Amino acid sequence: MDVTALPVFYHQLHQALDHGLNAHPDEIRRLFHGRGRCWPGLEQLTADWLDGQLLVSLFKEPEPEFLSRLKALLLQLTEQEAWHQRGARALLLQHRSREGAPIEVLWGELESRPQVRELGLYYQLELGRNQNHGLFLDMRLGRSWVRQQAQGKRVLNLFAYTCGFSVAAIQGGAEQVVNLDMARAALSRGRDNHRLNDHDLSKVTFLGHELFKSWGKVRKLGTYDLIIIDPPSFQKGSFALTQDYHKILRRLPELLTESGQVLACVNDPDIPSRFLIDNMAEQAPALRFVERLDNPPEFEDIDLEAGLKALVFGRCSR
Repeated sequence: MDVTALPVFYHQLHQALDHGLNAHPDEIRRLFHGRGRCWPGLEQLTADWLDGQLLVSLFKEPEPEFLSRLKALLLQLTEQEAWHQRGARALLLQHRSREGAPIEVLWGELESRPQVRELGLYYQLELGRNQNHGLFLDMRLGRSWVRQQAQGKRVLNLFAYTCGFSVAAIQGGAEQVVNLDMARAALSRGRDNHRLNDHDLSKVTFLGHELFKSWGKVRKLGTYDLIIIDPPSFQKGSFALTQDYHKILRRLPELLTESGQVLACVNDPDIPSRFLIDNMAEQAPALRFVERLDNPPEFEDIDLEAGLKALVFGRCSR
């Protein structure tokens, strides 16, 4: 297949992936972010380098011709020198819009439980069982920020998932981290992530509970110098972002130390950062907006407000 004879977006995708393989990735990294809508015709496609496996994800079922051409183009990558220099072991295509989000192996052999690196830390992923593999790559700079802030602090990590923030905090010298998430299997993987990095698990607490039924436990283990809130947009039976976020914000003053900070996040493209700023002002007026963290450059978006919003708040100075 002659890539240059295809529509321009195929050529752009080929160039972007080829550049990504050459320019990066000694660790886990997004190589192509079509969902930022900067690549017309490829809005429903992403590609992630998972330390030897290239995972290409389709978020919408494409036309058969598009899919056929995409597969042929991706297979061309396996003939590039950079592919072999990077020690690539598998080329994977995940159909996110299909039931169960199945992964199709285009080349090589799927490694379903790879250990990957990010900023020198190790994480255990799981491919082929769920839509998400266990580490949200757009939060890389957020994890870095937590690591820089964590020295000597007590940290509360709400909606902890696989405890990426916790791993970063302990690596940064946190005194104690409390992780809360109702998905106990995710917390179990979080425990594995800490073990991969030789962390002292006596400094880490895992609460497999539904947040709104567990304020007593959370409060008993506090107060906290840093609280991280990174919820899903919707979690059936337990959390809806637009309906429930304010219930968390109003609890913050009683959970925070006098010099405490909050990292509050939203990753719904339809909800702007103003949602967090206004709700915080209403529910916890003792906290002021400090800054919005940058998103990684590889997650470029045509609309800044459609991407991840990670906002830092701190107590108002008296």
